[in-house]
Amino acid sequence: MQITLLCNSQLHPVNEWLEHWQSKHEQEHDILLCRDQRELPGGDLLFLVSCSQIIDENIRNRYKYTLVLHASDLPQGRGWSPHVWAILEGAKAITVSLLQAEDSVDTGAIWAKRSFPIPKDALYDEINRCLFETELMLMDEAILLVKSGMKPQPQLKSIKPTYYRKRTPEDSEIDATQPLNKLFNKIRVMDPCRYPAFFHLHGHTYTIKLKKVKNNESD
Repeated sequence: MQITLLCNSQLHPVNEWLEHWQSKHEQEHDILLCRDQRELPGGDLLFLVSCSQIIDENIRNRYKYTLVLHASDLPQGRGWSPHVWAILEGAKAITVSLLQAEDSVDTGAIWAKRSFPIPKDALYDEINRCLFETELMLMDEAILLVKSGMKPQPQLKSIKPTYYRKRTPEDSEIDATQPLNKLFNKIRVMDPCRYPAFFHLHGHTYTIKLKKVKNNESD
């Protein structure tokens, strides 16, 4: 198969996982990792992974299938950064949906879903690991489903869609007057490199980076 992976940001932590997936399957498939829709050559499968661009029908028609990986149980949680918003709302598990790309964001038919738990002590990198592993499993599953001739199922109309807005840097601001046990859930989902948690105090701005240490490391 000719497979293209589209991830717009070179700084996104999923890239390491996509490169691993590419290497794992390079003997079976011709796989290209692209950064911009203008680079897309066409082929059998296009995976949109942490993709911020809207891929219109003209570009989708270059491929037999254009599939999106979206970290919510669609039709609930359409929009941006769904797993972050869900964890902030108290979610104990995240469902990742594999869906057909359409002009309207996150509205396409569903190919498959997989879920994983979110331990209450997990930090952003541990959450990412669970998320990315689940996404790669869905990509593997997508190849099998396409080969089998299976057709995706429309999203359930009986469930009212919900939407998340795009996050901004201001969403990472922490209220320094609140106790740490109330702030922990928000701080732990912030990417300390790209979107660090921060607060203002004494005329300065401070960023926060959490690191989980073993008991003997803190002695």
